[in-house]
Amino acid sequence: MSLADSRPRQCGPARGRPRSEAVEQAIIEGVMQLLEEGVSLAELSIERIARTAGVGKATIYRRWSGKEELFVDVMRAAEPKDPELPGTSMRDDLVVLLEALRRRGLVSRSSAILHNVHAQMKSSPKIWAAYHASVITPRRNIGLEVLRRGQRNGELRADVDVELVNDLFVGPMLTRSLLRPDADLPEGLAEQIVDTVLEGLRPVSSPDR
Repeated sequence: MSLADSRPRQCGPARGRPRSEAVEQAIIEGVMQLLEEGVSLAELSIERIARTAGVGKATIYRRWSGKEELFVDVMRAAEPKDPELPGTSMRDDLVVLLEALRRRGLVSRSSAILHNVHAQMKSSPKIWAAYHASVITPRRNIGLEVLRRGQRNGELRADVDVELVNDLFVGPMLTRSLLRPDADLPEGLAEQIVDTVLEGLRPVSSPDR
C-alpha cells in the first residue's frame, strides 16, 4: 500500500482566506508524491512542493505558516481519521480510542513509506514538536478526559492517577505497533486490553464485578 492509498480524502487547516479544498488537496498530494519518490523531509522545500502541486508558494503560505505545519497536516491526512466517541460508557470510549490506535498501527505497517516518514519525522525536532503538539497531545487529552469522566461516574477508582492509567491502556497497543512489528494486531485486541486493565481498576462496589 502506498502512502497516498492509505489516507482519507480530507485535511487542511482553517486559516487565511476562504479555503479551496481542491487546492489544499493538490498541495497534500504534492507532498505525498515527493515522499513516495524518495525525497527526504530534509530535502522538502515549499518551493519544490509548490512546483509539484502546480501552485504558487504564496498559495501554500496562505494556508500553512511553514513546512512543519504543512507536514503535520500531511501526516494527519495519511492516518485513519480520529473516531467519534460513542459516549455510552468509559469502557466503550476506551475501546474506540484503542481500536483507532490499532488501525493506525496497521496502516503504518502496510505502508513502508509511511513507516519511513514517521522515523524521519522523529529525527526532525521542529516537525516532531509540531506533530506532537497538534496530533499526539490532543489525542492523549481525549483519553485522559474519558478516564476523568469515568472517575466522576464511578466507573474507575477515584484514587488512581489517570495519567498512569492512560499509559496502562495505550502502552500494550503501542508496544505491539512500534516495538514488536512481528506481533499480531488482531481484531478484538482493543476490547481485550481494555477489559483486562479495567478488571483491576473498577471500584470494588462496581456492579460490573
